[in-house]
Amino acid sequence: MKKRLLSIFCALVLLAGAAPSAAALEGESARAADTLAALGLVKGYDGSYALNEPATRAQAAVLLVRLAGAEQEAARTAASAGFRTAPAWARSSISYISKQGWASSTTAQAYRPDSAITADGWCTLLLRMLGYSDRDGDFAAEHAAVFAQHIGLVSRSYSGPLLRGDLFQAMRDALTFSYKGSGETVVERLIQKGVCSQASAGALGLLSPELTARQAADRYSAAVFCLNVYAAQRDIDLQIPSARASGFFISTDGLAVTNYHSIEGAAYAAAILSTGEAYAVESVVCCDPDADLAVLRVSRTSADGKTASAFSALEMAGTEDLRAGDTVYALGNPLGMGLAVSSGIISAVERDVDSYALPCIMNTADISRGSSGGALLNVYGQVIGVTSGAFTYGNSMYLAVPVAPLMEADLSGEGLTLQELSAQEKSAS
Repeated sequence: MKKRLLSIFCALVLLAGAAPSAAALEGESARAADTLAALGLVKGYDGSYALNEPATRAQAAVLLVRLAGAEQEAARTAASAGFRTAPAWARSSISYISKQGWASSTTAQAYRPDSAITADGWCTLLLRMLGYSDRDGDFAAEHAAVFAQHIGLVSRSYSGPLLRGDLFQAMRDALTFSYKGSGETVVERLIQKGVCSQASAGALGLLSPELTARQAADRYSAAVFCLNVYAAQRDIDLQIPSARASGFFISTDGLAVTNYHSIEGAAYAAAILSTGEAYAVESVVCCDPDADLAVLRVSRTSADGKTASAFSALEMAGTEDLRAGDTVYALGNPLGMGLAVSSGIISAVERDVDSYALPCIMNTADISRGSSGGALLNVYGQVIGVTSGAFTYGNSMYLAVPVAPLMEADLSGEGLTLQELSAQEKSAS
């Protein structure tokens, strides 16, 4: 009996998820603090980290210097007179981050060491330490927390004054993030500087090339987006999507991938990031209806007029090394409810399927309507396929189109707008 294929496409219902409470995150903060303590970055708490106490700007300066592996250097540098009124235990750190240009203050009064550190203030310090510059337009200091989540530096949303536990979580996330323009991560630089050992970092899972589902979600959700699709001008005017699908970035300047059937017949589409920011799809750079693949150019200006200096992006990989039984993770927008992760195994690396020009990757990582265009990752965090469909009468028989053809494709062209593509489709039919 011929197998019928269900295309995973769109859902018209969007449900709002509730934000986790502080109490729910306390265990997460403690685990982050334990990780940092094992690396020697959090000290002197005797097992109680005062996670729910407000974090001060003085504490932020000390933790930032430790994260940069510069504590000894800061101690050797005589504190300038402008910071003599800062707490003695934080004086050298505040002086150091000021001299490095990570903090713009020149006196203790200007830095306000006893004041609460805000999410934007802390993320501004982190981003500057990593080589990002608000002066050069990489980000805006007043929106630093959103940008940090936008590029995958932090794995959750932060706003307002932070607790100590928040600082610890953001520091833990930053350990596996790379310095701007470098493949070197924060923890790798700490090892290189002798601040912590490779053995301790490895034991904490910070150096393992193979990722758990949690690690994959934390590090790569920022590169995946919900795709709101509008079929007609009326839908655009009413801001009611005709369909919801998924997509993911493959370059930091806005190249993204989805399924062709996700955008077929669309007049307009917008990528909704994990931060809630909306960026219009400017053009379809290339597409292959038979392979169900499309490469999009996403605008770098959001719906509210903010310019993105960069997007978080996924690395593509071929299927040559895949084997049945290998673990995979699916990231997408099931049922239009927002980004979600699922895990499974490869069932078959190359499964011939009716309606697809290329053999598909069959796997057991759950997807649903709305997941079309999402990313199927291997355990190394590389995208190997675009989640596309499932067998209607099968159990855990999900399909992904391999991204390997896109690795060889010319993606330098301007492409067509969605309206132009739709018109071309109609004239060809």
